[in-house]
Amino acid sequence: MEGPEIKFAEAVIDNGKYGKRTVRFETGRLAQQAQGAVAAYLDEETMLLSATSAGKHPREGFDFFPLTVDVEERSYAAGKIPGSFFRREGRPSTEAILVCRLIDRPLRPSFVDGLRNEVQIVITVLSIAPDEFYDALAINAASASTQISGLPFSGPIAGVRLALIGEQWVAFPKASQLAEAVFDLTVAGRVVTDEAGNEDVAIMMVEAEATEHAWDLIQGGATKPDEAVVAQGLEAAKPFLKSLVDAQAKLAAQSAKEIQDYPVFPPYAPEVYSAVEAIALSELGDVYKIAAKTERQDADDALKSRVKEAIASKVSAGELPDVANSQVSAAYKSITKKVVRGRILTEQVRMDGRGLADIRPLDAEVAVIPRVHGSAIFQRGETQILGVTTLNMLKMEQQIDSLSPVTKKRYLHHYNFPPYSTGETGRVGSPKRREIGHGFLAERALVPVLPTREEFPYAIRQVSEALSSNGSTSMGSVCASTLSLLNAGVPLKAPVAGIAMGLVSDTVDGQTRYAALTDILGAEDALGDMDFKVAGTSEFVTAIQLDTKLDGIPSTVLDAALKQAKEARSAILGVLNEAIDAPDEMADTAPRVISVQIPVDKIGELIGPKGKTINGIQDETGADISIEDNGTVYIGAVDGPSAEAARASVNAIANPTNPEIGDQFLGTVVKIATFGAFVSLLPGRDGLLHVSEVRKLAGGKRVENVEDVLGVGQKVLVEVTKVDDRGKLSLAPVVAEESDTDSSGAREESTDATV
Repeated sequence: MEGPEIKFAEAVIDNGKYGKRTVRFETGRLAQQAQGAVAAYLDEETMLLSATSAGKHPREGFDFFPLTVDVEERSYAAGKIPGSFFRREGRPSTEAILVCRLIDRPLRPSFVDGLRNEVQIVITVLSIAPDEFYDALAINAASASTQISGLPFSGPIAGVRLALIGEQWVAFPKASQLAEAVFDLTVAGRVVTDEAGNEDVAIMMVEAEATEHAWDLIQGGATKPDEAVVAQGLEAAKPFLKSLVDAQAKLAAQSAKEIQDYPVFPPYAPEVYSAVEAIALSELGDVYKIAAKTERQDADDALKSRVKEAIASKVSAGELPDVANSQVSAAYKSITKKVVRGRILTEQVRMDGRGLADIRPLDAEVAVIPRVHGSAIFQRGETQILGVTTLNMLKMEQQIDSLSPVTKKRYLHHYNFPPYSTGETGRVGSPKRREIGHGFLAERALVPVLPTREEFPYAIRQVSEALSSNGSTSMGSVCASTLSLLNAGVPLKAPVAGIAMGLVSDTVDGQTRYAALTDILGAEDALGDMDFKVAGTSEFVTAIQLDTKLDGIPSTVLDAALKQAKEARSAILGVLNEAIDAPDEMADTAPRVISVQIPVDKIGELIGPKGKTINGIQDETGADISIEDNGTVYIGAVDGPSAEAARASVNAIANPTNPEIGDQFLGTVVKIATFGAFVSLLPGRDGLLHVSEVRKLAGGKRVENVEDVLGVGQKVLVEVTKVDDRGKLSLAPVVAEESDTDSSGAREESTDATV
């Protein structure tokens, strides 16, 4: 946009051989009645509008900061009309909700403590280029509009998305570039200055995962995203974050409103704190040495009730003001925090008696629910998760109608957190933002180890039920899901486990001390400074999520926490492997999905007029059939015979000469491999003559090199011994005594057969 009223600033992100990306911030033209409004651009075609507004008066009765972040995805941004019945946008997509969380997490702790005016940040996606993500740009836009709004906000906060492609961390990657990346990292941070005047970037939020293609890339020699590589990624983000912070600061210098005098409500008065401390401090030390959660809570509730009664008596006697009654809980929590954190930092002992790196008792069990396709229970201390796996045809994969470049998902992970998991009552029903976020974190942790569509042609739904909660149900969900998926027969490339880390920091003897905690309790999460969740295999990290209540955490502290998490993850993987170390046989109740490859020009014939032919096969066999554009036909049935009957019907129409078990062919060797030879039987139909079968052609002697027995172009008489679920053929040679009687019935391959 152009105009004299527009103020702007730019950050140019240089990715070397991967090109440059330009992030531009503008203000002055749009949404002029909002306290702060910024249009943010990524290059020329992606544009967001962020508007920050604040209520005129504090919200009465609120003891927390009422911040709301909303992301409005407009279909016109991608040149689409909404696909709903009413043809207009409705509830936010899952992707929009996840972006809301990405913004809220680093921005919330950056507002002044005690602010009670309602603040709302609305990000509207006005335009988005194909192949682009808008999440990291939205973090910057929200920070920029808040920075110029006149609110007491300690920004700017910058966000950047990085992809590890080869040996380079590429900023603001396109969706198509993730196919070449092993790790996808989103980082938010701020610039801080130490006492000596040195600037650094403090990390405030991390959201990261290994990509869907990471496993294959790593097997091909790509860099493995272990803890050291992830730490390098956090360092690589800093120059980009600094550039984005500088651009926002430049915009604010031109257009920021003067900081307004918003009323701030301290949680308690000093005299109230002193009174509560005098009553509760000594007993709190004993209460928070009780290991069991329920007993500790009961003792804590009893002490808190006595404190409230004592303060009420002081108020009645005129020793404290009337407002003291409403400030008791906040003062009590602050003293509790002091007690718990002090013991950790000075004695290296936690409230349940564990050391800083100790894990609570672990338990794992599979096949716990009848009839479902896969199930498992994982328990870590008082946190208990039930995982349940359901398999179905690929046509049941989720179609996504949002502005994300991802349009469909075959793996769905849903997380439920009922109120009884914490011994409370509450609303049940549609998932809240927290549940959506936890489910997505567990999903991202497992996607890198899932088999491909070709290896396992099923849509997979994984549900995590938090049956009991006392610390990191999301990481418990990762562990339970690994167990459940293996129990369902899903051939995972490697098991995945997760652990939640915490952080406690304070000034002790004039120095800031940090203590990283392994396997944090719910109370340690509430009273600590950081929630750092890490999931991965024994070899590399698959997902990370970090939230902090501090203005930022030194990267050296994060690096140490990553290494501590690796040790815990290894211990948990050992427990998972004891429960199940390989995929089980699929349940009798699970559908059987097999695939057949047909010529693309036969698709219409298989479907028939108005679907008559394919519907007839489905009605006759009871199988479900879906056809891909490339000619792959997926057949699903509740049992093997039904699937085989449907495959035979499909082959009779589209592959009338498709090889069957027992058929013999005079084929041609077209390729030699260390494990055997590929033999062409028919045009486009090859089979594998495994090295164990090749030895029959060598008189039963051991074959060191297949080339010593067979050569490309050589004719060999073979028999089909197996047709697997994906239509691949296994062959055996027809030796001399068999060929004397059977070779007359063998079919010879067509001379125009190719590899």
